[in-house]
Amino acid sequence: MRSNSFVRTLDSLIKTVNEVESLSQKTKMLYELGREKGAYSSAVELEKHAEKLVLTARLLPVYTGNPRAETDVRQTISELVPIEIGFTEEGWFRLRIPALLPKKESGNANYIRSSLYPAMRGFFIDKAPVRYNDCVIAYRHIYGRDFPQRRKRDHDNIEVNMVTDILALYILSDDGPGICSQFQTSTEGGENMTEVYAVPRAEFPFWLRKMQFY
Repeated sequence: MRSNSFVRTLDSLIKTVNEVESLSQKTKMLYELGREKGAYSSAVELEKHAEKLVLTARLLPVYTGNPRAETDVRQTISELVPIEIGFTEEGWFRLRIPALLPKKESGNANYIRSSLYPAMRGFFIDKAPVRYNDCVIAYRHIYGRDFPQRRKRDHDNIEVNMVTDILALYILSDDGPGICSQFQTSTEGGENMTEVYAVPRAEFPFWLRKMQFY
């Protein structure tokens, strides 16, 4: 039996592909004409449609009913979005996401969320649970050196709660203020990236000193 969900999702994907193609041409034209402001607005719209395209495409294999679909999709995500998970020499939990976190409200967090969940699940599937009871969740927003200064974001406009919520499932006994505090800092690096650390509160001053030279 044909799946109505598969057909509807495929139709939606085809429509989004056409929108992405149209916006790509529009963005290129505006940029070549020197209309930077218009090119930027068009590029933002293109990014939104591109993320929608990826998220829709991830549903297609599942709607075929194939029992391997979810496993194969997770495998593809882990290969194309190589999130690094592990512990530093000091024993601090560290997460490296090869992207900047989106803006609150206007940004689309689904892409990172749908990548981070399976990555965390896969990392801890054969490991003993970790539970921090008094720690600081520290975010390092690393901007590529060629990233425009005017495009860098204020910390209070970056979506970090969705990452903290996922971390809480695996490494925190609770994500309330009595268990963990949040800290954010920005720096320049070779490429756009987000690092997240879970550091025992008593060791946080040492973490701060180390990050000055990292």
